[in-house]
Amino acid sequence: MTPAELSSTVLRAVHRAVDDGRLDAAAVEAGSGRIVVERPRPGGHGDYATNVALQLAGPAGRSPRQVAEVLKPYLGDTDGIGDVVVTGPGFLNFSLRGSASVRLVEEILRAGRRYGFVEAPTGETVQLHAPHEVRAVVVMDAAARVLRSQGVLVRTSCAADPLPEWGGVLGVGVDAFGTDDAPAPLTVNVRPVPAPADPTPLGRDAARWALLHPAAHDRPRLGAEHLAQRAGNPLFRVRYAHARSRALTRNAADLGFTSTPGDPSGHDDLVAALADHPRVLAAAARHRAPDRLARHLVDVADALLPLAGAVLPQGEEKPSAAHRARLALAEAAGTVLAGGLTLLGIDAPEHL
Repeated sequence: MTPAELSSTVLRAVHRAVDDGRLDAAAVEAGSGRIVVERPRPGGHGDYATNVALQLAGPAGRSPRQVAEVLKPYLGDTDGIGDVVVTGPGFLNFSLRGSASVRLVEEILRAGRRYGFVEAPTGETVQLHAPHEVRAVVVMDAAARVLRSQGVLVRTSCAADPLPEWGGVLGVGVDAFGTDDAPAPLTVNVRPVPAPADPTPLGRDAARWALLHPAAHDRPRLGAEHLAQRAGNPLFRVRYAHARSRALTRNAADLGFTSTPGDPSGHDDLVAALADHPRVLAAAARHRAPDRLARHLVDVADALLPLAGAVLPQGEEKPSAAHRARLALAEAAGTVLAGGLTLLGIDAPEHL
């Protein structure tokens, strides 16, 4: 079950509570707003949490804890939710059932690299306008890719033309230059801290990562650490984890078995990170912040690598349902990593 599905489930629970007379309809309508489902904060519990009870408490004339207790039974009987716990002042915390993990892996493998994409246009149009500076243009290019993945129509422009040689090296595209052809004066709305030096010596992939991984307000580092083939380099970990997932598929085929989604017991962190991917894409688009996606890919990679050693049978061991389930989970993680790297304009190699 994805965060979007959980959000819809919570909304249905609110409506059921209203229909049963447990919550006042007018008050709920006034206070519902957008239901946010996210990873639990410190002190939380399970896979996901929502603050919907805190949103509804004022309009409903009850404490958040009372509203949460009203909603809890309507959520506990939902397929895919194993447990619901109320914590703090009234946060609802969810633990997912194994069957939900199976459906999640199936969904990712079915969608491929487009997992988390919004398939239908939203009707929203965004104009991104950047100064004539390498980091700003690269961030604009990646932000446009993420926005388009969420069904948004995007037009990009740069304050001056043409792009220097780095435009081709870093694989950036700009729809228009200057403001002469704009129907109204354009305001620069993509302005990260500028790059301290020319990033092109790093090559396209490492340079883009170096410019995109830090938050916009942080100064990027453009040293050789981004080229290092070691665990201390986040880009290497992400690309290595993707390549490792592809190698597991090839190795499993050599051993005569393929993946079958099943209960991936013991790998809740990876399941939660994969389920969180659509929310991360939506947030990265909403805030024009591809750095959120980059850091999420590091989380996925770090959760995948411990699984990799348990996918293949050892010694005389025969492939079992558990091996097939772990392989399916690894393939789903590799798919998310490949899709995320592509949105950042970075190659996802099969071999590394």
